[in-house]
Amino acid sequence: MRIFTLLCIFSLGVLTLCLTLSRPAAQAAKEPYVIGAVLDITGTGAPLGTPERDTLRLLEKQINAKGGINGHPVVVKILDNESDEAKSVSAVKKLIQEEKVLAIIGPSQTGTTLACAQTVESSKVPMISCAAGNAINQPVKPWIFKTAQSDVYAATKVLDYCKAHKLTKVAIISVSNAFGQSGLDQVKAQAKGAGVTLVTQETFGPSDTDMTAQILRIRGKKPQAVICWGTNPGPAIVAKNMKTLGFKVPLIMSHGVSNQQFITLAGKGAEGVIFPTGKLLVAQSIGDKDPQKKALIAYAGNFKKAYGHDADHFGGHASDAFNLVCNALAKVGPDRGKIRAYLETATFTGVSGVFKFSKKDHNGMTKDAFVMVQVKNGKWVLVK
Repeated sequence: MRIFTLLCIFSLGVLTLCLTLSRPAAQAAKEPYVIGAVLDITGTGAPLGTPERDTLRLLEKQINAKGGINGHPVVVKILDNESDEAKSVSAVKKLIQEEKVLAIIGPSQTGTTLACAQTVESSKVPMISCAAGNAINQPVKPWIFKTAQSDVYAATKVLDYCKAHKLTKVAIISVSNAFGQSGLDQVKAQAKGAGVTLVTQETFGPSDTDMTAQILRIRGKKPQAVICWGTNPGPAIVAKNMKTLGFKVPLIMSHGVSNQQFITLAGKGAEGVIFPTGKLLVAQSIGDKDPQKKALIAYAGNFKKAYGHDADHFGGHASDAFNLVCNALAKVGPDRGKIRAYLETATFTGVSGVFKFSKKDHNGMTKDAFVMVQVKNGKWVLVK
């Protein structure tokens, strides 16, 4: 009996081995789809790049738990450019030449994105930036797209607010980098049409720690409101300095402060600040009929479950970029040219907005992707 049992076990093992060896190649593990990401994880852009990195890690895990894309596991190669333009270019080259990525997500800032443009275009690799600067897509660059709401529309929302509240004499202070310059250009270009006069303009450096001198000069011009255009920590310092100086005119920020860090850094100076932002910060206040509601709630819930704290505006840009690339891969496969062509006509409802890309528009959103919010008691409140 024992010999018979052993023979049965042996025969079963042989049969299993034969079945395994004869299994069609299509049933074997498929080659992974490799996506690159260059993000401003450290340095001045860290408030943007860190939630983008965390988002990509979460989405990579989620999609592979569901079997990947048509059976292909997804691998996201994330590199930190340290918020440096030269290092951003080096990272992009590494992903293209060594990792053979099918597409690149990022960078996080306008300057680091623009630094990579020539490399991406000459290499013919699709890139979806997470930055907002108008120059990223105007004029259109065939291989470059972006998921951040454009600063063109952020400026429109800010000036619409000024017009509605009869704020006709306004000062602006902006960070001295590509994002700040782009915002300044848009505000200046649209101000006259909104009936707004810029009484003065000031700048601050990305690493400056005090803007008291600039705020005093602005106060001397007696504006009805101040527009500040930048990303943290600079705008938080502007808010604190205005609070300390008792300068009580409305302070209107750009979408560059759309995260909890601004409130944390600015402290009491954040109270009352108004700014345009994607809908994520006030997702629960958005009407149920809003086409983004489902995507907003799902992303916010999944992020908080994974990391124990709230998602923010900037991580949403990475979420949309990742999903767009994955949608392209599912539809056209691992071909850079076909991915680019797919993106150029894609429609997609995501965290940042409702996208309708075209050959003339590689951002695909309108000013409706923005809402105006105000900080009240340390929380964001939808301005209606």
